[in-house]
Amino acid sequence: MQYNIPTLLTLFRVILIPFFVLAFYLPVVWAPFACALIFFIAAVTDWFDGYLARRWNQSTRFGAFLDPVADKVMVAIAMVLVAEHYHTWWVTLPAATMIAREIIISALREWMAELGKRSSVAVSWIGKVKTTAQMTALVWMLWRPNMWVEWAGIALFLVAAVLTLWSMLQYLNAARGDLLQE
Repeated sequence: MQYNIPTLLTLFRVILIPFFVLAFYLPVVWAPFACALIFFIAAVTDWFDGYLARRWNQSTRFGAFLDPVADKVMVAIAMVLVAEHYHTWWVTLPAATMIAREIIISALREWMAELGKRSSVAVSWIGKVKTTAQMTALVWMLWRPNMWVEWAGIALFLVAAVLTLWSMLQYLNAARGDLLQE
């Protein structure tokens, strides 16, 4: 296995996961800030490792596998934590919807790859907007410095949930012919 800076950034993101969860449960006043900061650092490294891998032509099979796994695990854990914190349907339902969408689209991509048609379910611009809204919302909902940031985070989380459903329908529509073929 070849180690390079993009791969090391991805591994760093994986290593951050237990510290992220521990920070969430710390019984200190600065715990929400620490938790949000760790999540923010993970989000930045997610963008940065992909950018560097493309820019420096350092993509590896291991990195291509681990990057989306690290991202999805960190985001799913963040959604579970905010759902636990808020303990209300208007946070839990969007979180469950977004986690379910990730599982569905990951399975769809894997299945389409087996058919040799992975490019028909490539990441779209709406997926990138959804991810930006989702990450920003999660940082704000984990941090909770004041009521306005918290409510803005929840509102953006709901926007991310709508974009999640929209992008999922786009992916399923793109694969419809293959899915419905006998």
